[in-house]
Amino acid sequence: MNERTAEHRDRLDAHVFVCTNDRDGEHACCGDVGGEAVETAVKEWLRERDAFWTAVSVSTTSCLGLCSENGTAVTIQPQNEWYSDVSPEDVPRLLETAFGPDASLV
Repeated sequence: MNERTAEHRDRLDAHVFVCTNDRDGEHACCGDVGGEAVETAVKEWLRERDAFWTAVSVSTTSCLGLCSENGTAVTIQPQNEWYSDVSPEDVPRLLETAFGPDASLV
């Protein structure tokens, strides 16, 4: 095991978590309403700005508690920003608000 907290903490400004939770049953879940497509859109937006694998990390996560039939749940930490009903088309506006149009805020 290698403890790498300081190394990671020094380079990381934000972490985008995209819910891709999938479950059986009658309740909505991000896995059924485009969670993976939202994750892909986040990564593509960052790559287009040379900001992927830099100060922003992206991860999928299980339920964030913002389940909806209208889109995916996303949180940006440590900014403590929470979003529901996110579609891939919403990602550019969401990330521009969080990081600036060219990801210059990270």
